[in-house]
Amino acid sequence: MSHPSYSIEDKDNFHLISLLDSKFTAKIAPDLKADLVQLKANQVKYIIIDLEKASYCDSSGLSAILVANRICKEMGGCMVVCNLQTAVEKLIDISQLNNILTITPSLNEAVDFVFMDDLEKGLGEMEEEED
Repeated sequence: MSHPSYSIEDKDNFHLISLLDSKFTAKIAPDLKADLVQLKANQVKYIIIDLEKASYCDSSGLSAILVANRICKEMGGCMVVCNLQTAVEKLIDISQLNNILTITPSLNEAVDFVFMDDLEKGLGEMEEEED
């Protein structure tokens, strides 16, 4: 799946969505949401959204992030947002989404978070089987 404004890469145990445009707006969000629905159909549990290049985000962009978050939770995984620019971070704080979303300062930390979450959930399933 590719779009001129973002890329979606299938990594080891997660999908990486990288915004390639400096503005995460209604111009991009509907296409991204359609791709997110396709990821859900493919049973994707973990998504990392890298917003390093996004210096601006509007409510449509936030809505797409929330759709990704909901899909991952429904699939039993998690979604991580990383590399927030100051303006985008402020919008997320003002919207109080920082209490809902998992946010990391870097892509490496986001990857580590996903691996740890997957490992913990896997261990939890093993313990349930032993009971």
